[in-house]
Amino acid sequence: MTTATQPRGGARTADHPATTRSERLRRATRWWPALLLVVVFTVPYSALPLPGLLDGPIGSPGNLQLLALCLVFGALATGYDLLLGRTGLLSFGHALYFAAGTYVTNTVMLEAGLSFAVSALLGLLAGVALSALLGAVSLRVSGIGFSMVTLAFAQAGSILVQRDPGGVTGGEEGRAAPAERLPASLVGIEHTANLYWIALAYLVLVLVVVQWTVRSPIGRVWEGIKENERRVEVLGLRPYGFKLAAFVLAGTLAALGGIVYLLLTGGATPQATTSDFTLSLLVMVVLGGTGTRWGPMVGGILYTWADHRLGDLAGSGAVAGLPSVLRVPLSQPLFLLGALFVAVIYLLPGGVVRLPARLRGARTSRATADREEVLQP
Repeated sequence: MTTATQPRGGARTADHPATTRSERLRRATRWWPALLLVVVFTVPYSALPLPGLLDGPIGSPGNLQLLALCLVFGALATGYDLLLGRTGLLSFGHALYFAAGTYVTNTVMLEAGLSFAVSALLGLLAGVALSALLGAVSLRVSGIGFSMVTLAFAQAGSILVQRDPGGVTGGEEGRAAPAERLPASLVGIEHTANLYWIALAYLVLVLVVVQWTVRSPIGRVWEGIKENERRVEVLGLRPYGFKLAAFVLAGTLAALGGIVYLLLTGGATPQATTSDFTLSLLVMVVLGGTGTRWGPMVGGILYTWADHRLGDLAGSGAVAGLPSVLRVPLSQPLFLLGALFVAVIYLLPGGVVRLPARLRGARTSRATADREEVLQP
């Protein structure tokens, strides 16, 4: 009777398969988010120019302001995707909770004279309470009815802000934040880097919270609700409570984003209360890829960057020198943004983040076809 022995020299057998190149590559790139975070954190110290993408050095105050806004809206889109991409809820009222964080924080500082920390806490609590109250009402209906109810609430909130009851909202002009109530390290152009880091911290917090909840048991229930809500009910679970949890969590993250936005812009404006704001979040999520880990963030960053930079392109001398048939449409930033969105949706179904997978699939298909062609007699 022979005994199987281990091959000399430590050679691997079928029970110990050699690590493939793809596995080694996967292990090597496992920590790329941490490396990217380090790079992004050091952006304020960089004097590297990016012609065409930014004006001047990356670390200039103007560019840091734009990059901070990109990070904030990337986080907002990620939080909104908890409803759209993870639970299948199409809400048109998400701007309300963002506005609650902005307006309540600013109003408390102006009217009550409280510190920023206390005002921000009250603004966050206002966003939690408002999302819980309106979510409890809106989720009594489903489908298009739910979307219409959230739209109605958003319109009511926008009208209330613009009517300026008691002079606390500033109406169509909004109200500037009181500089004396804000931390000194966050006021002034020389402190733009601090605001950038706050925006980055907000993005990291949202990504961590969203990924943790999505991977938790409640996240699996959200996925089941999105796929087939009736099946979740058959399993003995009540979808209403799980949907309300997603609604409140998304609203809370939006309210926190409103507070960060207040610091970045130095005031509260009614543009943040309109349904157009929520539609912009919807476009960001679809642009990046709904229900994906990084898609909403990428979509939010790209949309915000394009929204600001395409305005400069529309007013540039290159566009002004074109024939009128081209100059008129290209001088409209919204036209350029819409054309870009349509192109991405048409050419990259599923969002921008699915582009690498599509390229790998196309490369694999081409390699398979070439192999079959070689093997043919």
